[in-house]
Amino acid sequence: MAKVKITPSKTKIGWIGTGVMGSSMCMHLVKKGYKLTIYNRTKRKAKALLDAGAEWAKSPREVAGQSDVVFTIVGFPKDVREVYFGKDGIFEGSDKGKILVDMTTTEPSLAEEIYKEAKKAGASSVDAPVSGGDIGAQSGALSIMVGGDKDTVASVMPLFKLMGKNIVHQGGAGKGQHAKMCNQIMVTGLMIGMCETLLYGYKAGLDLNTMLSSISKGAAACWMLDNLAPRMLKRDFRPGFYVEHYIKDLGIALEEAKRMNLSLPGLALVNQLYVATQAEGYGRKGTQALLLALEALSGVKRRK
Repeated sequence: MAKVKITPSKTKIGWIGTGVMGSSMCMHLVKKGYKLTIYNRTKRKAKALLDAGAEWAKSPREVAGQSDVVFTIVGFPKDVREVYFGKDGIFEGSDKGKILVDMTTTEPSLAEEIYKEAKKAGASSVDAPVSGGDIGAQSGALSIMVGGDKDTVASVMPLFKLMGKNIVHQGGAGKGQHAKMCNQIMVTGLMIGMCETLLYGYKAGLDLNTMLSSISKGAAACWMLDNLAPRMLKRDFRPGFYVEHYIKDLGIALEEAKRMNLSLPGLALVNQLYVATQAEGYGRKGTQALLLALEALSGVKRRK
């Protein structure tokens, strides 16, 4: 497929999934003057976008039928499959020339399946999962990991640049999802290290803000210390990314590792700790709620 020129005056955009991250990502396109048609299972979650000028559709099929480029960012692989392949799904309203962009973190094999089905319809697809949470989505500073054909990726790059600052083409279909798994594997180590650091500092009687002012400027410096640790000190466990969605991601990474005959014991351990976090009733909290489960393991009783 040759590169397609995308402009606010001519290109009609479809957006499916207006959750914690999707609503902010979509809003960047609305503010740049793109004509948006949107769909979400819960219409009230799209209110801000509708108030800003986006138009509502009754189904993914209707979104696809009215759009040149369709973005999706939903919850789980089963949701992705339903949105694309289900009754009233995208492929029932997709035809030649359309570009489909799935920004959900999902299975690499599913991204490849969507790519093949799009080709059959004369359309193109790109897998483009993101990292940066609600903060990155709101500020338009996400890291976007992209898989798909070079020309298609080049076509949608102007749209990606409204949502992210670090946009890297990883290779063919599914490679964006594989890169996201690498991101999630890395984040598991950072998250458990941050939680255990805060627990240790608390039990040692340190002022946690003072302690963080030291370690966040040395070898331990990272995005999570800068953005999530302050929330945790305030006992703010609202979701920038849900625990239950993170468990989904870790499960995908473990399955892919098994398929490649890889042993990743650190990933397996943190996955089990997150399952425990969900079992404690924190599945709809942010990923920083891992701290709550670790506190319970150590008998540390603090305000939830």
